Amino acid sequence: MAGAGVTTLVWDLGYVHAMKDFSIRATSRLVDRKCLEDTDIEKGDWTDDSSLDIHNKPLPRLPPLSAKPDSFRDSETTTKSRIPPPLSRYAVLSSSSRTRRRAPKRQLQTSTSTFPKMSWQVGLLILTIFVITFILVTTLHAILPSPTRLSSLFSALYLAGTIIFGGGPVVIPLLREYIVAPGWVSSRDFLLGLAVIQAFPGPNFNFAIYLGSLAVAGTRYPSFAGAVIAFVGMYAPGLFVVVGFMGLWRILKEKKWFLAVLRGVNAAAVGLVFAAVYKLWQIGCLTASVQGGTPLGGDPWLVAITGTAYVGGAWFGFSPPVAILLGGALGVGRYGVLGR
Repeated sequence: MAGAGVTTLVWDLGYVHAMKDFSIRATSRLVDRKCLEDTDIEKGDWTDDSSLDIHNKPLPRLPPLSAKPDSFRDSETTTKSRIPPPLSRYAVLSSSSRTRRRAPKRQLQTSTSTFPKMSWQVGLLILTIFVITFILVTTLHAILPSPTRLSSLFSALYLAGTIIFGGGPVVIPLLREYIVAPGWVSSRDFLLGLAVIQAFPGPNFNFAIYLGSLAVAGTRYPSFAGAVIAFVGMYAPGLFVVVGFMGLWRILKEKKWFLAVLRGVNAAAVGLVFAAVYKLWQIGCLTASVQGGTPLGGDPWLVAITGTAYVGGAWFGFSPPVAILLGGALGVGRYGVLGR
């Protein structure tokens, strides 16, 4: 994300174009100088000093200032006739009074903004608190000899909520790495819960709450405690960053370099979404023999279902609930025909 922002900043500020123009100008100068040297050598001008005598000739005398041609007088008269007369005092006062009458209207237009009132000092303070809490959470998790399941769950989801960019689909591979890899949740439960979460409305971050309740299963902690810890750890970093940037946005929104960085971050986030979709494609097929999931490309019927949902949503205006119900019906039909 940082690399994408810096790349867009360098491109928008024109450094690349300036380097390109400089190289083109330098190359053209070298080519012109080479052509002139070749031409002088062919003509023999490099041994002839007679051309230097032109610098020793006296300059021509200028005409006196009082002597003005008739054409100049005519143009001067025409120019003077086109100059408008000076404004009177009444006109100046009336124009200034109109300006004063319009000023309150302009002030009212700017004061009707619905952007929340927050100073940049408060925003910077909130971001500083967030950075301190992030350092404390990660440090305590690293130095504790035997952290509890709740503390490990909170630190993992707090880290995931901090580094996540690109929206909901990007969080799925991170949750698989932070929750399934330690052995807290099985791959089968992860994929089944993902299918259920995708079938219902709401953000994909809610999937972390489901995983949090399963992560503490079999421990002395109740499942709702894991769900609450997962909710706080997943949503707190985003709330800190959004509220903190509300105070800084009034200053940064006018900076061209900041807008360039945001454009690069947005483009990188789109790329991360495609990467997350590809990772889900690689583990989307759940079978009885392979509980960890296999690529969807290994089953032509699943490929047809995926293509139908994509084409229907992109070109035929299928709503997500219709596409999900259609995929479920096709899956049931495959089970009825093949029995698996």
